[in-house]
Amino acid sequence: ADMFANEEGGPEPDWVITEREQFSDFRDLNKDGKMDKEEIQHWILPQDYDHALAEARHLVYESDVDKDQKLTKQEVLDNWNMFVGSQATNYGEDLTRNHDEL
Repeated sequence: ADMFANEEGGPEPDWVITEREQFSDFRDLNKDGKMDKEEIQHWILPQDYDHALAEARHLVYESDVDKDQKLTKQEVLDNWNMFVGSQATNYGEDLTRNHDEL
């Protein structure tokens, strides 16, 4: 109700429908209609998902203009906003340090 209150009785927005599906298909593992401690832990810290690897792949995919799986200094500079907003670079803090690989 904090994010969406269907006060008029109209149709739910698509994002609400999607969230309901995500909850029932992936979050509520024991199908009891609510999330217990273990389900919340699995949601926040999934065992089979590497956040750093996923973020690194995302940065390369979005910034690698010539699709050679390598980032040049220019590709990083041209897409600086991707890196400054990324957890992988500690929100840009790591970009201010000297790096031999750049």
